[in-house]
Amino acid sequence: MASRRVARLSQAVREVVSSAILFQIRDPRVRNVTVLSVDVAADVRTAKVYVSVMGTDKERALCLHGLNASRGFLQSKIADRIETRYTPVLKFVLDDGESSQAAEAARILQELEDERRLYAENSESSEVDAESETESSETDDVTCEFEGQDE
Repeated sequence: MASRRVARLSQAVREVVSSAILFQIRDPRVRNVTVLSVDVAADVRTAKVYVSVMGTDKERALCLHGLNASRGFLQSKIADRIETRYTPVLKFVLDDGESSQAAEAARILQELEDERRLYAENSESSEVDAESETESSETDDVTCEFEGQDE
């Protein structure tokens, strides 16, 4: 029975934190944040908020610092939403699995874009070579015709 209660609390905390981050936090450090999940402890005193932050390592660290600075504000929003004896103390955890997958996807996309650009450059140079070959063959045909008329 307690696990269902904790799961409902986790979902409520995730909804409150994600909407507050999206619409109410004005800290410029807190950008490109996705709240992935929330684990509320069985005694409802603590909650781990797993977040994913897009950007460089420096931007991730700044964002995590900004989230920790706005922890009190977020906890007050949670206290307004849920009615429990204790409001969970939030701990923000950067989910490396998601960010490393996103970084890998960005790297692959960059490699594909580079390959596409190289293919486009090679096909353009092939078209230019093909055009110069057809021009030279047309010139040869014209020369042969003139030679035939002179004889």
